[in-house]
Amino acid sequence: MNLIVFPGHALKGSASLPADKSISHRAILFAAMAKGESHIEEVLLSGVTRPMLDAIQAFGVEASFQGTHLTVRSAGWRAWRAPIAPLHCGNSATTLRLLAGALAAAGVPAILDGSEGLRRRPMDRLIIPLRKMGVPIRGTSSGTAPLVLEARSPEKPLKAIEERLPVATAQVKTALLLAALSAEDRVTVTEPFLSRDHAERLLRAMGVSVETTFGPDGSARHCLTPPKKPLDPFSLRPPADFSSAAFLIVGALITPGSHVRLSGVGLNPGRTGLLETLREMGGTIRVRNVREIHGEPLGDIEVRHSPLRAAKIRGARVPAMIDEFPAFAAAAACADGISEAHDAEELRVKESDRIAALCSELRKVGVEAEEYRDGFRIVGRREIPGGKTHPHGDHRLAMAMAVLGLAAANPIIIESAEITEESFPDFSGVLQRLGADVRLEQKK
Repeated sequence: MNLIVFPGHALKGSASLPADKSISHRAILFAAMAKGESHIEEVLLSGVTRPMLDAIQAFGVEASFQGTHLTVRSAGWRAWRAPIAPLHCGNSATTLRLLAGALAAAGVPAILDGSEGLRRRPMDRLIIPLRKMGVPIRGTSSGTAPLVLEARSPEKPLKAIEERLPVATAQVKTALLLAALSAEDRVTVTEPFLSRDHAERLLRAMGVSVETTFGPDGSARHCLTPPKKPLDPFSLRPPADFSSAAFLIVGALITPGSHVRLSGVGLNPGRTGLLETLREMGGTIRVRNVREIHGEPLGDIEVRHSPLRAAKIRGARVPAMIDEFPAFAAAAACADGISEAHDAEELRVKESDRIAALCSELRKVGVEAEEYRDGFRIVGRREIPGGKTHPHGDHRLAMAMAVLGLAAANPIIIESAEITEESFPDFSGVLQRLGADVRLEQKK
């Protein structure tokens, strides 16, 4: 399916956004690890969360829907049974890595596999520390999926370790904290900067002691004390996904005449680096009605079209906007000046090599973009010529090119645009309801 975005139409009004993907992922899995009945309202049902639902049911956990309300009934992670077939995680590294941590705690044998794209993503950063803990796990000779976890006696606790991660990554951090639930003593995971902390917040709500302290160098140290009782079940309604909101925010900022309101958007400080960056670029963005629900901050975001200036991103800001670099690139393409990103090597191992793919696709529509080893350089311009692009199997790259089309001189065509369903169901429909001129057509 091709998505054609025609320029010259402002975004106006309010939009409903899908539930937060990161929180939905964790909530589904953590509910299966708890003992009792948990409830998740408005859970995200998309290409990246369905494999997690399939996985917990393969462990013998009951999951049922009433509309978008998910009820999970579980006897706890210690009662999981071994799946009878390999668990296919689709294109979701979050699913695979979090499941590896949970299975490590449970001592349940399983094979974790996924798409060809997922098989290219590095897993040694997870495999190595899990082995230090005594988890019988292996990947391929190149340190990738499929991952094989062998059975481990639940009577034998895992070793308590102190692990320092080379990059701030919430996926690996969360997996190690889940494995730590069955450790003999406290497990410490240190990352160079704080990554999103949805897991820590939810684990605390489930009765687990997770302490986070910060070093003078900005590092974040997380200490989990293994609980002596089953995890408490919970009721949760995830906020709207900031990573999905990011594309509408940027679309409104770069399209003349736009004024958009987004309600109930998650404002976890580990996720809102783009919001701070766009404000520094001159974006008119107001956040109102800030509140906290189930331990997660959220608020209503109001955005108006604004002339933007270039920005330079590096250091601690990077993990706080790691999933929003495609949206940032669209904003940078329309900003006055030269924008740069550094310290973002992690983008090389996302759904695509996001550094190479972003630069390649921006050049296709007439934007000057240059790759760095750890980031990129984008020369902003007042008029984007437009053209045809391909998302490289990356949902966020597809949405970035779509919103860039709102401010282009000529239409931008996104091939294989159905990939946006991975995280933002009905993305094109939301744009259309806000006033954009977008059309879907079958590939010729």
